[in-house]
Amino acid sequence: MRPPCRTALYLPAANARAVEKARGLDVDAVILDLEDAVAPDQKAAARAAAVAAATAGGFCGRLGVRINGLDTPWGAADLAAVAAAPVAFVVVPKVSGPGDVAAVAAGLGPGQALWAMIETPAALLALPQIAAAGGPLEALMLGTNDLALALGTGPSADREPFKPWLATLVAAARAHGRLAIDGVFNRIDDADGLAAEARQGRLYGFDGKSLIHPAQIAPVQAAFAPTAAEIAWAEAVVAAFAAPEAAGRGAVRAAGGMVERLHLAQAEALLAEAARLTARSA
Repeated sequence: MRPPCRTALYLPAANARAVEKARGLDVDAVILDLEDAVAPDQKAAARAAAVAAATAGGFCGRLGVRINGLDTPWGAADLAAVAAAPVAFVVVPKVSGPGDVAAVAAGLGPGQALWAMIETPAALLALPQIAAAGGPLEALMLGTNDLALALGTGPSADREPFKPWLATLVAAARAHGRLAIDGVFNRIDDADGLAAEARQGRLYGFDGKSLIHPAQIAPVQAAFAPTAAEIAWAEAVVAAFAAPEAAGRGAVRAAGGMVERLHLAQAEALLAEAARLTARSA
């Protein structure tokens, strides 16, 4: 059973103030970044800071570390340090094939999961093989910034160039029981744009979204939570199948239409998720 993850917040590992603040944030996952957010001459210091933060603990959500790629001067040392630390998962940048997953998996510590970042054209074409890599692979994360650069896509408010890959990544993740985590939203001050993109991610089936600022947590949590209308629909479906006249029937009339047993399973899962979120916020 994969753990739920609506929100995954990236933080520069060397930013002690941001890391300390993150300990009190209601976020599903905190990712200490050793890659894009860290300058080359600060890589060793950031690595040591990430290990120290992990050892100190105190985070509300699961803790992960994004290492540098194994093809960089820092990747091997990052992996060795993180593998010996109390870290729940390791984020691997620019995974382009199942071999990249296997190479990092071989160096993980006991019980550590692997999150693969999908941010190269080669990765898009190898999504089924990457998702099937097995072992500790737990999640596929969309890296939209690097993908936009690599693909040469233009700006689009609704991510038009990415739509085929949004669907493909989710399908690959679902086929192999992985989490599907949507990419970051760069415009920190655009709350409406963030909410719209988060709703789009949920529409496509993503489990959650990557974040770059604490202010993005609440809007994304709301976008990935069941709505009042969805809960009402689910309750109506469950009630319809629980009625005596529905016994033994594969389809019944409910919520303004015909629903089947597969809709009952969907409704029960949605109500369970709503109950989980309610209990968490209590």
